[in-house]
Amino acid sequence: MKIQSFLALAPAARASLAIIIIALLAGCFGGVKKPQPTELQPVTALVSVRQSWTQRIGPVNFPLDVGVAGNGVAIASDDGTVALLDAQSGRDVWRLALKTPIAAGVGSDGKVLAVVTKDNEVIAMQAGRELWRQKLTAQAFTAPFVAGERVFVLAADRSVNAFDGQTGRKLWAQQRPSEPLVLRQSGVMLAVGDTLVVGLAGRLAGFNPSNGSIQWEAPIATPRGINDIERLVDLVGSVSRIGDSVCVRAFQSSIGCVNTTRGNVLWTRPANGVQGIQGDDRYLFGTEADGTVLAWKRSDGERVWSSDRLRYRGLTAPLLAGRSVVIGDATGFIHLLSRDDGSLLNRLSTDGSAISAAPVLAGNTLVAVTRNGGIYGFQPE
Repeated sequence: MKIQSFLALAPAARASLAIIIIALLAGCFGGVKKPQPTELQPVTALVSVRQSWTQRIGPVNFPLDVGVAGNGVAIASDDGTVALLDAQSGRDVWRLALKTPIAAGVGSDGKVLAVVTKDNEVIAMQAGRELWRQKLTAQAFTAPFVAGERVFVLAADRSVNAFDGQTGRKLWAQQRPSEPLVLRQSGVMLAVGDTLVVGLAGRLAGFNPSNGSIQWEAPIATPRGINDIERLVDLVGSVSRIGDSVCVRAFQSSIGCVNTTRGNVLWTRPANGVQGIQGDDRYLFGTEADGTVLAWKRSDGERVWSSDRLRYRGLTAPLLAGRSVVIGDATGFIHLLSRDDGSLLNRLSTDGSAISAAPVLAGNTLVAVTRNGGIYGFQPE
């Protein structure tokens, strides 16, 4: 895995960066051959899906979250282009050129969209025009969370910041001391009732969204290594929420579920993955670092099935759509696996570049975005 794809350094740890990079590169060039992706087998389409439209945006090399609200899909590209599309037709509702490189996005509540730039600015937009910009004290790799007429931002120094959605006025900021390294990929922020739930290192934390006070913390993973990289257990998006149960993945460590009403851990299980999980009221689904696709019981984390047909193919986090678990790969394919046993139901193609974010479902349209900037809409037949 590329160091720059996953790790960002908090200011206090900059001095040790060279040592960490040298150590990792020594391993990368030590003669270890990279495993070859599993060859794809012919597929018989058991779920009928057709490509209904395609669109374009600029290349996407940052940790993109595709924002979905109703039938709107919010997408951004490296160069600062932000677009709101109608998922049914693929047409632009509006498109705006911010003219500054983007580091994280897109957050959306259906009206206000928000991104973070590489200059550490939060930018909010509405109806194709910029509303405001505010400077952060650190980088951010998680898309802003937009809800309740506020914009919440999780930064790389593990600070949580709240801004007024219309004016950009800072409402509060909260920071917790933690490990010096953070992941250069999307973390965890969501609302459960009147609680803002945020991933802080290996813990889920419940915030009062009005004033930033922390109501509870629940540990999913505990740092155990002897160096900063081995101790990295950040929680990664996406997550699975059913009612007050939120299930998450800790980077290359574990998965677990938390009751967000009581703020207590229901269970955790070892799991060696780098992408988020998804699930329903019965099962959770995720991809391990080697491309093995797994299903666990939501009730206790017991394994239900595993599939190795996509090993080493550079998989995204999964999406649940109908009877399918939908997963993108690094060669532009979208795989539909059965929720029940992991068998292959269909395979969809795009432009051959990596699927850059977990596919999303907007209405009855499956939307995927590629690294080269292709946007694809698929619908069941």
